[in-house]
Amino acid sequence: MKNASPPPDDPTTVSSRRAFLFKTVAILPAGAVVTASGQTAASGSAAASAPSAPANGAGMTAAEPVRPASIDLAHYTPHYFNADEWAFIKAATDRLIPADGEGPGALDLNVPVFIDKQMDAGFGHASNWYMSGPFKPDTPSLWGYQNPLKPRDLYRAAIAAINDHCRQTFSGKVFADLEHAQQEQLLTDMEGGKVESDKAPIKDFFGFLLQNTKEGYLADPIYGGNKDAGSWRMIGFPGARADFLDWVGQNKRYPLPPVSIDSLGPNPSPASASGASNAQADNVQNRTNPQRNA
Repeated sequence: MKNASPPPDDPTTVSSRRAFLFKTVAILPAGAVVTASGQTAASGSAAASAPSAPANGAGMTAAEPVRPASIDLAHYTPHYFNADEWAFIKAATDRLIPADGEGPGALDLNVPVFIDKQMDAGFGHASNWYMSGPFKPDTPSLWGYQNPLKPRDLYRAAIAAINDHCRQTFSGKVFADLEHAQQEQLLTDMEGGKVESDKAPIKDFFGFLLQNTKEGYLADPIYGGNKDAGSWRMIGFPGARADFLDWVGQNKRYPLPPVSIDSLGPNPSPASASGASNAQADNVQNRTNPQRNA
């Protein structure tokens, strides 16, 4: 989808959020869908399950797409996070991608559900990462993740440390109880390395939290987030439509709603959907052991 542009109703007006998210999705190769587990499904494999779309749109109807059943966030019971951690995850993701006039927020699209599921997946367990020492936190990022804590353990330790920091700073309140402005400032401080703890590297945790939030917002709904393909609808991304290649470069709105990879055949296991590994794996699983190169 190189050089593609978002398909707004009014081509002269593109909202900032839609433009940003479209650029994020537009890095995917034309005619392929990259799943949260890093698998690539060729567009041709969807031909049997997705209707062909004539390039002029003639005879096409906007039927509802095949997609996984929606999860009600209000009634979802987390598999990994405890009550305090779950409250933090919901509050933090809500501040990272809040709902506004341009589109749904992280809570609207079940981003916390995606993150919870990732804690029990390959990403949470760092299953394909090099996790043996030595660990040198001050080395360049090229050396990869430099901490013995697996992502799921880092989440647990960092959230506890941040809530302790909040209790000391805000008269006994934890992060989820703070005003929005206070939460946003604290997240900014975490990103900038201004919140420190001997329990966990807070800046590293923030990097995972932000990355996982974006992944949950944009990933295929089969992995728990992007409820009803809400972000795809907002930016005009078709999902696993086999015929979308015919529309690339036409600057016309694609007339069919997005389709989940769940419609392509046997489901990839959500337990193997290592969402963050897409952005982290090359950097982490190939992490060099300095002792071996000495």
